[in-house]
Amino acid sequence: MATLATLGTASLLRFTKPEPLKAKPSPQLLGSLSSQLSGIKISYNLPILPPVKPVSSPFSPALQPVARRICPFTGKKANKANHVSFSNHKTKKLQFVNLQYKKVWWEAGKRYVKLRLSTKALKTIEKNGLDAVAKKAGIDLRKE
Repeated sequence: MATLATLGTASLLRFTKPEPLKAKPSPQLLGSLSSQLSGIKISYNLPILPPVKPVSSPFSPALQPVARRICPFTGKKANKANHVSFSNHKTKKLQFVNLQYKKVWWEAGKRYVKLRLSTKALKTIEKNGLDAVAKKAGIDLRKE
């Protein structure tokens, strides 16, 4: 409900709720806004909002992140090097790992597992077996 009161040259406009509050609101939730615009004073109480519950789980993006250029089995990653020209001028460059998408047969799971691994890891898997290499790297193949 709005009430307008005129006192001389200044007017006062008040907004009040028809129902009184039963419990006294905390001073943190109760706010007051007052401003003077061409002789009119406006003041009102902010509504009482329930407290916000904190989010217990960390933020997880909806999109999957782009795969990094690191082999999960061997830990190989890009090497920083110089590109040396004929005039011996050196510029920085990265030598990336030779990563390949391969479907490898997983004997314990009786299925193929699609992996992005380096060619060095592929040779190691052929020599020692997928289970042994995954166990050494700490990778759980059941998730993939």
